Amino acid sequence: MDTKREFLRMMAQQTEIALATIAENHPKVRIVNFYYDDRSHSLFFSTFADNQKVNEIEKNNRVAFTTIPSSGNEHVKAEGLAVKSAKNIHDVQDGFVHKIPDYKNTIEQAGDFLILFEIKFETAIVTLDFENTGIYSI
Repeated sequence: MDTKREFLRMMAQQTEIALATIAENHPKVRIVNFYYDDRSHSLFFSTFADNQKVNEIEKNNRVAFTTIPSSGNEHVKAEGLAVKSAKNIHDVQDGFVHKIPDYKNTIEQAGDFLILFEIKFETAIVTLDFENTGIYSI
């Protein structure tokens, strides 16, 4: 298996991650749309400022995620640090809209109210199926 190729393919094709945070020693998981920029090696997601995950990340920015398979069992999972991005949603709009065309409406209607986060991670586990799994180092 070409782990890098499969990692980049899944990060380009899959549109959602299950994002895990910790709040008061309890795990919290939610589904969010994402865009991965392979030039900066950053996974981006956005949320509203009053969303609970903003508070959770401010208190503990260690997160984990797994992509939601679009078919079969293939997915990427990793742990990393989530930080408020120096960019805003408009800076990465093209990447989001190319991947998720309907996201254009979200950005047009609520873009000024969205906070952009980015997750940096060093390695990811790439799974194609039950027999093909590898570790990709960023």
